[in-house]
Amino acid sequence: MKTALSEHLSFDQAKIVLERDEGSDGKKSLYLNGICIQGDIRNANQRVYSSREIDRAVKTLNEQISGGYSVLGEVDHPQDLKINLDRVSHMITKMWMDGPNGYGKLKILPTPMGQLVSTMLESGVKLGVSSRGSGEVDGGGNVQGFEIITVDVVAQPSAPGAYPTAVYEHLMNNKGGYQAYKIAQEVKGDPQAQKYISESLKRIITGLK
Repeated sequence: MKTALSEHLSFDQAKIVLERDEGSDGKKSLYLNGICIQGDIRNANQRVYSSREIDRAVKTLNEQISGGYSVLGEVDHPQDLKINLDRVSHMITKMWMDGPNGYGKLKILPTPMGQLVSTMLESGVKLGVSSRGSGEVDGGGNVQGFEIITVDVVAQPSAPGAYPTAVYEHLMNNKGGYQAYKIAQEVKGDPQAQKYISESLKRIITGLK
């Protein structure tokens, strides 16, 4: 019987690289590029994903992307496999194998949660990633029939999801914070609105340090 599986990697473990790309419309996009799932080793959850299982799962996900399916990811890490649209911050544009590991490229979207992630990264916060999928685990911790559902953006594994959640809740309780959040939701693509929420988030992040 398949079960939900999640594996956290810190900013450094995932060897994350930030990339900026300017599209044909002149708008710049922020990308996270790094390891999403490690193969052929026993991880912190005492599970082992063979490179063969990861390779098959990566190929399946790329086929979905090539077929026009949008693979969306969230801020924090829900307990189930459902994608919550109000929490979406990015989309996976591609995945590939390098040695035993599965790598991915995540495009940060101009959603409220995507703006949160962008501001934190540009403020120097080291966020990690967490693969979310399903598979069968035998008595030795070996995963079989592995499927990748998505890759989420999370805080460091020592406190999964805690920092993004703290910033989000602080934003909702901060004077002007909820207004900034609503503006970003209702006026997506408006430079003035994006500047306003970015400045608000930077003040909040500075206050949390």
